[in-house]
Amino acid sequence: MSEERRKKKQEREGTRDRRAPSRKVIVYGVIVLLFAAAYSAGRYWKNHRYEAFAKCLATHQARMYGLYWCPHCIEQKEMFGASFKYVPYVECAVKGSREMTPECKAAGTKNFPSWQFNGGALHEGVLSIEDLSARSACPLPQ
Repeated sequence: MSEERRKKKQEREGTRDRRAPSRKVIVYGVIVLLFAAAYSAGRYWKNHRYEAFAKCLATHQARMYGLYWCPHCIEQKEMFGASFKYVPYVECAVKGSREMTPECKAAGTKNFPSWQFNGGALHEGVLSIEDLSARSACPLPQ
């Protein structure tokens, strides 16, 4: 049967070609793709929101001293999300030992996390993003 005859027969019988996707399927597919794109963009923004702020901390000689196993240090790192890689971070723990690294001993760190701004005194404990901004003169992201 020719293509033209098949189309005319389908029009008369009111049936459709089963191989062609229905309009609803296409619309639902587009909606799902839009939701997936919005979710992905939101997740990216959340994880990279503080990227410029973290880079600014680095240019203003802010430094965080921490321990890889310290829950408060982990909490501080999670505030930055994926942007923490730009924060100047000094690991004070020597794996497999109870010793601290010489750099942390020289800085006089006792409690973690500890922040140092422009080579000044240490500020111990988890600091909020707003507090870090005030101490470093780095603007908060909008």
